[in-house]
Amino acid sequence: MNVLEKQESLLLRVLKKKLSPNLYHYAVNELEEFYEKCYNEFDSRAVHTDREGQPKLVKYNKFGEEVNEIWVNEGYKKTVEDTYRTGIVGYVHKKIPELGEVGNYIYSYAQGYLLSQVEPGFYCPVTLTMATAYLVDQYADEPLKAKFLPHILSTGDAELYEGATFLTERQGGSDVGANVVKAVKEGDVYRLYGEKYFASNAGQCGVATVLARIEGAPAGTKGLSLFLVPWRKSDGTTNHIQIRRLKDKLGVRAVPSAEIVFEGSKAYLIGDPKKGFYYMMEALNLSRVCNAVASLGIMKRALKESIEYANWRTAFGQSIIKYPMVQETLATMQARFEVQLSALFESIELFDFVMRFREKASEQQIALNRLYIALLKARTADEAIDFSHKAIETHGGNGYIEDFVTPRLLRDAQVLTVWEGTANILGLEVLRLMKKYEIHQTFIRQMEEQIDQVNFDTLRLSLIKQKLAKLKDLTKVLVGADETLQTYHAKRMANTMTDLFLAVHAMTRIENNRDKQIAKIFIDHLYDDHPLDQEMLPHKYFEEIIGEHTLVQN
Repeated sequence: MNVLEKQESLLLRVLKKKLSPNLYHYAVNELEEFYEKCYNEFDSRAVHTDREGQPKLVKYNKFGEEVNEIWVNEGYKKTVEDTYRTGIVGYVHKKIPELGEVGNYIYSYAQGYLLSQVEPGFYCPVTLTMATAYLVDQYADEPLKAKFLPHILSTGDAELYEGATFLTERQGGSDVGANVVKAVKEGDVYRLYGEKYFASNAGQCGVATVLARIEGAPAGTKGLSLFLVPWRKSDGTTNHIQIRRLKDKLGVRAVPSAEIVFEGSKAYLIGDPKKGFYYMMEALNLSRVCNAVASLGIMKRALKESIEYANWRTAFGQSIIKYPMVQETLATMQARFEVQLSALFESIELFDFVMRFREKASEQQIALNRLYIALLKARTADEAIDFSHKAIETHGGNGYIEDFVTPRLLRDAQVLTVWEGTANILGLEVLRLMKKYEIHQTFIRQMEEQIDQVNFDTLRLSLIKQKLAKLKDLTKVLVGADETLQTYHAKRMANTMTDLFLAVHAMTRIENNRDKQIAKIFIDHLYDDHPLDQEMLPHKYFEEIIGEHTLVQN
């Protein structure tokens, strides 16, 4: 058994079901190599970047000339090169040479999940490049594609242009319709003027997709158009872009996030000028999946570190992994992690279909895709923070010390509840889907159908049915309510749906006794409020759930 099979058996189990045989065998070999590189090389580079090698703004050169350069350390550059060469972005859109077929998002997100275990900060630029690649490939005209797409999709066969998506403005934030960056037509191109307040991957991107308002366009989101903006001109100088300052962030310090000003920057229109906001919202859904993938990566690293530390640490004469309370914590974390990783990749299969074959996707599939993304992005982001907390507690005082990875996990996890939409914003997304597509009816029918097909513990199954009945009642009240009541309860509605979605998935994925115990523990974690747990499943099945090989033999 190699390292990947030992550490990521669940991932491989999921991929074997979701990928073609040829792509699966290719992916296993590539992921094994990538996993080793992540933990043996990327991880130590990430420590250096986080502590001593953070990006720096070089405002002027030695002659006093304004250059607006972002310095990044050499180890980070090597991680960039090594990662893109795997095809994490490129092979979603172009053929894998060894196979003669195009990869997909499932394989790409598997790579992103491994990367996020050691460097979730750098997965942000990868995410931005994925979004840029999608927007250019899907909506740019052929000359624009021919000029830039080979660089955005580079796997070492062309100069790499990392991507970026610049949305946020000082006065806008989540209110994108308030954006004021201006686009002025100049011949066949445009010139952009104005400020973007949170521009991640600034200075490192080769191109950025930017929302701007063409002169004379209406106010609000309907007046926003999408542009592709090269960071540099052909002579190597910046494309009339001033970097005001770098953000001093709590975590994800690997990615340079800046305040930038366009001062007549050359830009190319992408697609229909009236659909810029629509295009960017599609890319936002892609980024939200990446956010969930990064969350699962942090969850797995927190769990892995907790198990290894509990196995190593002795107290009162034995390894702490032998104590029932520690076993409850670790086994419950394992159950939560497994169900959510499985559910996420189940939803990524639908996401892959909708994104790559949109013309074949039904309205219901498109709406369900948006629903799953909203539910899982919000939940996994919260879980990444909680798992990081649990890892720190398992380590005790050591968990608070920067010699261990746990502080960085917590700092990096904190942003995931904010990036790509907070829980409030995602709750409003669920509300919009209810109003426009009656998605709650589709969701409830889907849950009922799946529940009818499972053979599971009677008491817990009855509990799930009760929760589903309560969801029905809640939707009936909200659908007929005024806007204030609807928005007040939107996040509660989303959380209720997420609990049910994951609980039902935990039951439907059962293939063996271990899966059955995982489902029970997970459902108890969500719903059980009994003060005395007499079954003690996390303790009773600990060795089966965590793996007998992890236990110290005293």
